[in-house]
Amino acid sequence: MIGRFRSEDEVFYGEIEDGRVYPKGGTSAGIFELSELCVLPPASPSKIVCVGLNYRDHAEELHMEVPETPILFLKPPSAVIGHKDKIIYPASSSRVEYEAELAVVIGKRCKNISASKAADVIAGYTCFNDVTARDLQQIDGQWTRAKSFDTFAAFGPYLAFPDEVDVTDAKIACRVNGETRQASSTSNLIFDVPYLIEFITEIMTLEVGDVITTGTPPGVGELQRGDTVEVEIQGIGILRNEVV
Repeated sequence: MIGRFRSEDEVFYGEIEDGRVYPKGGTSAGIFELSELCVLPPASPSKIVCVGLNYRDHAEELHMEVPETPILFLKPPSAVIGHKDKIIYPASSSRVEYEAELAVVIGKRCKNISASKAADVIAGYTCFNDVTARDLQQIDGQWTRAKSFDTFAAFGPYLAFPDEVDVTDAKIACRVNGETRQASSTSNLIFDVPYLIEFITEIMTLEVGDVITTGTPPGVGELQRGDTVEVEIQGIGILRNEVV
């Protein structure tokens, strides 16, 4: 497990073990206590490529047919926040919702990668909350405004290496104020991670640090100002944010 941290004016990556952080470069200091550091988003993406309607149980919940190919949309990097950062409820929306998702962070610049070679370009996996102004999505008939507000791309807390988590069957959950709202498994994904990488890189070049979000399970619902929302994925950790 690796994270991205700030200590005073220094930003660095470090491996996490038993509550301590062992820097991998970018700082002259030695070992840190995790509690001493500011946890940053585990990557700085040039783009966030999102997949809609990618859980079988979510499609069933919505009474929608399973898509034949992935449904893609983008979030801007200006929307990124990390663990314990605050989600800002926009004044122009009256219904903001959570969406718990597994995110893939790209480790190599890549184009036209086959599914069989997808593992070669994955840096790791993390938790993602695809925060959405649902009322604006319904008004607009498309997703850009609703998905792109600042703070609407929360991800973290850390990056699990590919050999640390089985993303073919990992439990995924979302809680609001401690109440479970979403509970599923990545085994319900319609399009798995290797296929998504093949599909996306046929369209666009992925840069180091780019993020692919893999869709959300059933149970999507509303957030209110003052709520604390958590996304937990087995083998990765818990992403926690307050809505303000």
